[in-house]
Parts: sequence; structure tokens; C-alpha cells
Amino acid sequence: MNRFHVHLNVADLASSIRFYTELFAAQPSVVKDDYAKWMLDDPRVNFAISNTGRAPGVDHLGIQVERADDLSELGRRLDAAGGEVVPEPGAICCYANSDKMWTHDPQGTRWETFHTLGDATSYYAADASCGADGASCSPSSTQPTPTARASAAACCAPASSCC
Repeated sequence: MNRFHVHLNVADLASSIRFYTELFAAQPSVVKDDYAKWMLDDPRVNFAISNTGRAPGVDHLGIQVERADDLSELGRRLDAAGGEVVPEPGAICCYANSDKMWTHDPQGTRWETFHTLGDATSYYAADASCGADGASCSPSSTQPTPTARASAAACCAPASSCC
């Protein structure tokens, strides 16, 4: 079964963890110095927050799948929807290793579809061309051209864009 994914950028991680812990009546399943995640069953959502230097607010939305075949099917659906799909296999971000696909909806909202393969020891895998805070790793609505989005997705290739 697929799981809806929401990732928010927050200004104060500790107070945000307290707020969402109370709201969801559950402790986060992952807590790091710059990140927290709740894997909730009611509602079925992968809800993540981070404090990595980006402006507070919605970073991106997504769908997490349980199987690689499901990710391929979502890729076909994204293609049919008309958005440019930027694949990102073997991404390391948000303390996880995942195969991903990124796109933008007609309003410019970033969408991530992904299949998690396992845990990772860092928030992102960076190379010398990535921003020091990892903020430049994932495709963003400020990069309008297909070449720029593909370049941003490959910034940390083979591993990663930020979740």
C-alpha cells in the first residue's frame, strides 16, 4: 500500500517536534539534529520535517511506495500527466537510501515519488558541487528548464536529492 508523503521545512525543529508529536499522538520514528519523521498509519502518511536552511513551509509532497514495480507504475502515470519526470536512482537523503522520481505539478509544487531501499547514516550524500547544506540537491521550482532540473537531480548523483 502506498503512503502519502509531506515534507516541511521548519524554523525551530525542537518546538516543531513537540507540536507534531502532540498533534499525531505519536513519537517520531526518526529524530536527528536536523530532521524528524513520523510514519503514521492513521492517517497513512510519511510526515517529515527538517531544519536545513531552507525557508519554512511546504518543501514538497510525494508518494512512498512499497515495491519497485509500484514506483515504475507511478513514473508511467507522471509521464501521462504531462510533467517532466526526473529519475534519481540510489538517492541518499533524509537518512534513507531510495530510488526516486521528481516532477512539478502545474502550479510548480515539487512532487517526489520514491521506494525506500534502506537506512543511510547521513541526511544527504553530497559531492563538491552540492550546497554545503544540501539545499541545492533536489529539483526546485526556481530551476525552470528541463536541463536545470535534470542537473539538479544529478547534483548529488548517484546519491541524492533531499527528501
